[in-house]
Amino acid sequence: MKHQPDIQYWQNFIQGDREALGWLFREYYPDLYRYGHKICQDTAILEDCIQELFIELWQSKNPPPTISVKAYLLKAMKYKLLKILRKKGNTQLHSEISDHSAFEISYEDFIIGKQESEEKTGKVVQALNQLTNRQKEIVYLKFYQNLGYEEISEIMNINYQVARNLLYQAVKAMKKILLRHYSLLAFLL
Repeated sequence: MKHQPDIQYWQNFIQGDREALGWLFREYYPDLYRYGHKICQDTAILEDCIQELFIELWQSKNPPPTISVKAYLLKAMKYKLLKILRKKGNTQLHSEISDHSAFEISYEDFIIGKQESEEKTGKVVQALNQLTNRQKEIVYLKFYQNLGYEEISEIMNINYQVARNLLYQAVKAMKKILLRHYSLLAFLL
């Protein structure tokens, strides 16, 4: 597994090592922030949520063992953030919880490669934004957080095969959208 050192830090944290939790915070804060920003754009709420997550972890008497620290933290942060939004009385929250309607994909998420042109990136973003919100989320988790299907299924609360099928359908839909665009473009030229 790719993230073997963080499992060791997690084990050290479970055994009471305060510095190990600090390392995990520094290591995963950027990923937690980027993922959380897809759900809630209020930076104050988001930053508070991440800090509360780590405070609660530290205060926890029995932190659970985990196979993937990143998946565990992303899932915990997602539910904590949704809980905070519910308490704040967010009017769009019901749809956010069931459909993740706040999940947005921006150009910043798609600095795909040094050679990619802005036009191609724009077309990919346009295609992504035509996907369902669950499809957008799985594409983000798989390709931009580099998570495996086990981790994704844990975060999205779906089984392994559903995660694979959902990603397949998302990629298939994107290809169809992009092919339609390029066919239309070729026709017009």
